[in-house]
Amino acid sequence: MALDLTKTRGMTLDELSKEELELREEIWKLRLQRSTGQLQDTRKIRRKRHDLARILTVRREITAASAKSR
Repeated sequence: MALDLTKTRGMTLDELSKEELELREEIWKLRLQRSTGQLQDTRKIRRKRHDLARILTVRREITAASAKSR
């Protein structure tokens, strides 16, 4: 399931960082499964990478907005 962008934009920086770490770990596990031939749906990796990109984008937007308001 892809992340909901409105939900993601409502997260704090700490929550975004936690979600980023979870996604990176999940991607690592999926890649390991793919290399051992245990992963049936290889599209899961791409979906998780897209979710990670969304998280990183929102985090960058928040930090840019806070830097701009200073």
